[in-house]
Amino acid sequence: MRKRLFAAAVALAALSAGSASAASTAYTDPLTPPTITTIESQFRKLMELANKHDFKALHEMFWQSPSALLVAKSAIPSEGNWAGFWGNEAIDQKLRDIAAAGPAILQPDLSKLKVVGLTHNAAESYAPVTITVSYAGQDGTPKPFLLIIDWIRIGKDWKVASEIILPVPPTLTPAAKG
Repeated sequence: MRKRLFAAAVALAALSAGSASAASTAYTDPLTPPTITTIESQFRKLMELANKHDFKALHEMFWQSPSALLVAKSAIPSEGNWAGFWGNEAIDQKLRDIAAAGPAILQPDLSKLKVVGLTHNAAESYAPVTITVSYAGQDGTPKPFLLIIDWIRIGKDWKVASEIILPVPPTLTPAAKG
């Protein structure tokens, strides 16, 4: 009986060691460094076009699909404070509405821009960004946001599949917490 328990313990330890070594295997990004550089360049271009309010060029940067997504501030109470806008027509309209409300300026912290490959044909970028906008009750004061973009390879081009703009809540001071 002891020999069986010992054999079972040894087998369990071997399995655990195998799982641990598999879990610690170094991650290899499926994208090459030049591809990551291309996506970083596309991110900078997207910010430039957004600041210029170049809607035609912005439209072309998005994946042409009913599944393309923009998550942004909503001006319609029934949609909630923030909402998803699906498909190119809805995205185009949302971008025009935001720009029509007054200046919209995006200032990304490019030193914190991070791009990772999800597959050979999909990537995700992340960057903190300060946005100045006077849309849907916002007062034009620069505020911090996080910008998360999923990119998809269409042919040789990288397109925005989803752009998620998340507001960063203000940090509470100790007096405000109490």
